[in-house]
Amino acid sequence: MSGRRAVVIGAGVAGLATAGLLARDGYEVTVLERRAVTGGRAGSWEATTPAGTWRFDTGPSWYLMPEVFEHFFALMGTSVADRVPLVDLDPAYRVFGQGHAAPLEVRTGRAEAEALFEAVEPGAGAALGRYLDSARSSYELAVAHFLYTTFRRVPLATVRAVLPRLGVLARLLGESLHRRVARTVRDTRLRQVLGYPAVFLAATPRTAPSLYHLMSHMDLADGVRYPMGGFAALVRAVEDVAVEAGARIRTGCEVVEVTTDEAGAGRSRRGPLPRTGSRARATGVRLASGEVVPADVVVSCADLHHTETALLPPHLRTVDHAAWARRTSGPGAVLALLGVRGRLPQLAHHNLFFTADWDANFAAMFGPDAQTCPAVPRPASAYVCMPSATDPSVAPAGHENLFVLVPVSPDAADGTSVGRGAIGPDGARGPGDEAVEQAVDDAIAQVAEWAGVDDLAERVVVRRTIGPGDFADEYNAWRGNALGPAHTLWQSAFLRGPVTSRHVDGLLYAGATTAPGVGLPMCLISAQNVVKALRGDHSAGPMDPATWLGAGGRVAAGRATGGGA
Repeated sequence: MSGRRAVVIGAGVAGLATAGLLARDGYEVTVLERRAVTGGRAGSWEATTPAGTWRFDTGPSWYLMPEVFEHFFALMGTSVADRVPLVDLDPAYRVFGQGHAAPLEVRTGRAEAEALFEAVEPGAGAALGRYLDSARSSYELAVAHFLYTTFRRVPLATVRAVLPRLGVLARLLGESLHRRVARTVRDTRLRQVLGYPAVFLAATPRTAPSLYHLMSHMDLADGVRYPMGGFAALVRAVEDVAVEAGARIRTGCEVVEVTTDEAGAGRSRRGPLPRTGSRARATGVRLASGEVVPADVVVSCADLHHTETALLPPHLRTVDHAAWARRTSGPGAVLALLGVRGRLPQLAHHNLFFTADWDANFAAMFGPDAQTCPAVPRPASAYVCMPSATDPSVAPAGHENLFVLVPVSPDAADGTSVGRGAIGPDGARGPGDEAVEQAVDDAIAQVAEWAGVDDLAERVVVRRTIGPGDFADEYNAWRGNALGPAHTLWQSAFLRGPVTSRHVDGLLYAGATTAPGVGLPMCLISAQNVVKALRGDHSAGPMDPATWLGAGGRVAAGRATGGGA
């Protein structure tokens, strides 16, 4: 195993997936997690009352890009179906618009989506069809050439695929998602249905390039699914395959330093990565306990800002302090985990509450006056997930499980003023920061009014609140943001973040705060990109599972499929 020892920092989905792939590729892998549990931002929480037990997911709740999950599990020699049962959601989600008496039922499938748009706005059905054609084409191009890649070299296949579309790509990158949507439909709610995925990308419709209209292919055409048992079950499945491959996971181990050797600067060396003029090589990590865990490869799946500013000395940072000051953070979030007595037929599994003027919402989060955290507009657009509509295991019989998310401003740029939540007794307000508790009170009142559940507040029997300060405390999140850096033009693709350190050989990065971006599918893809980087594989597109498994888990460099997983 000489030269094949790997340490992975962080046991979130990216860390677990990276560990699994590296172990399958012959590395001796140790995962180090500072918290007592795995999962990272894809966490879970339980609460027990006389009525029974509620099980809450505390992070991701939308299952999109199913082929990415299938591809990862195929690389691990199994399948999603063998690990986690999935169900299709119908409706995919419900949209409550301010000032509208009835919500929109958004169902999966082009025909259903086009019919809905046409019923709301004559001519919008055909316009949506053209929009989804473009979205699918852009999605397929992204999967084949811009997601599964280290960007260390541009493959000839990518050049051939992109050159004929340079004009189209230039417009997609130069035009905002807001403008693309605005010239597609006129109705406010329909525009919001096409524009809200920008928030999934930690951006806004006005700051995200219109290339990201590809997101609408995922929810309107490809469909929305749910892993039974919640996303905690999905995390367990990723952890299980990593452990089965040989990865060792240690919790309660906080990494405080990436140890390096600078004595061999400028000399060639044997190892998993060629020298590229860097001044040091990774030798392992140091824990808060003082223990040093040696390694030939270190993969940090922690927040990139934390890795660069807290675990490395200034002269070895790929992104310096001044560069972070110029970066755009994604939004923070106020979350509420609510156990509700009785049923709520007014809500679907996924529910979106859109204000009539959501530009005002985004201004409150990102505008010049958003200097304190959380800056919450009133009323605020919000997202409510009710998994108990689909999964009886997440709430006592006859009761509901609500996950409420209100996007808010990230922490003030100087790192002061963060909001923290708390667990309230018997559904009452907790001792969290006043702004966080008020935001949750307002969200409950808004859901009650718009969905027609007048007594919602009185029926809450479990209440836990989470604020941006909790993201900073628990996950070392830069500025307390909930997702990562925003997917703006200058923070997408190869401009988003590195796969490998510029100054430390053997130090690599994965997870939502680097390329290819935020979300569970992107985290799984980032894990594969680590393997590609270590093997000197400059291809674009996902690796071929048959080739990978045929080599006992080790893929020949440069072998990849040409398109989707």
